Amino acid sequence: MATNFGTRIRVLGAALRAFLVLTVLLGILYPLSMTGVAQAFFKDNADGSMVSVDGKDVGSSLVGQSFDLVDAQGNPRKFDADGREVIATADGEGYTYLQGGGALTAEQAAGVGTQPDPKWFQPRPSAADYDGLASGASNYGPENPDFVKLIGDRKAQVAKFNGVGEDRVPVDAVTASGSGLDPHISKAYALLQVERVAKERGGLNVAEVRALVDKHVDAPNAGFLGQERVNVLKLNIALAKLAG
Repeated sequence: MATNFGTRIRVLGAALRAFLVLTVLLGILYPLSMTGVAQAFFKDNADGSMVSVDGKDVGSSLVGQSFDLVDAQGNPRKFDADGREVIATADGEGYTYLQGGGALTAEQAAGVGTQPDPKWFQPRPSAADYDGLASGASNYGPENPDFVKLIGDRKAQVAKFNGVGEDRVPVDAVTASGSGLDPHISKAYALLQVERVAKERGGLNVAEVRALVDKHVDAPNAGFLGQERVNVLKLNIALAKLAG
C-alpha cells in the first residue's frame, strides 16, 4: 500500500510539474513572443489595420462601416419610412417627429432607420448593420420570397439615390457579404456613385471624382484571385481631402 501511495504521489508530482511548465511555455512565453513578433514586423495588421486622420482613428481598412447622415454632434439622424426626420423621446422608448406632428405609433417606430449621406461613397448593405460583434449574413436562400423582395427594394433605392436606371445597379450594391462587414465595393459600384458625389460636393467635377476612384482601385489578389475592388473608407478619406 505504501509503495502504491508513493507511486501515485510521484505520478501526481510529475503531472503537476508538466502542467506548470506547459502553462508557462504555452500560456505565457509563447503568446508574448508571438505578440512581440507581430508588433515588431506586422504592427499595422496586429493592431487591427486601423486608419487614422489627423491622429484620430476613423475605422479599420478591414471592417466596413456606414456613412449615414449625422447631426452636429456626429450622432446618426433617424427617419421614418416616409423620410421624415424623427428624434427619440425623453424616456428613449419611442420617437417623435422633429418638425412636430406628435409621437410615432409602434408600427411607425418599427420603420425608423438612418439614411445614407449623399456626400459620401456608400458601402454594400450589411445584414449585421456593420456591427463587428454581430457579424453574419441574412441566411436567406436565393429563392426566398422575402429575399427577392429585399433585393428589389434595394435596387430601386440605390437607383433612385444615384439617379440611374435599375439596370445599371451592380450586384454588390444590393447584396450583403457573408460577414456583413466587407470594407470593399466593386469598381462598377464606385463609378456608379461618382456623379452623385460630385454633385453633392459642389466644388468637384465628375472627372476629378472619377479619377479619384480609378486611383483607389485594388487589383485582384496575386493578380487573378477575386475582382477589382475599392476600399470605401480609404476612398472617402481621399474624397474629404480632395474636397478640402
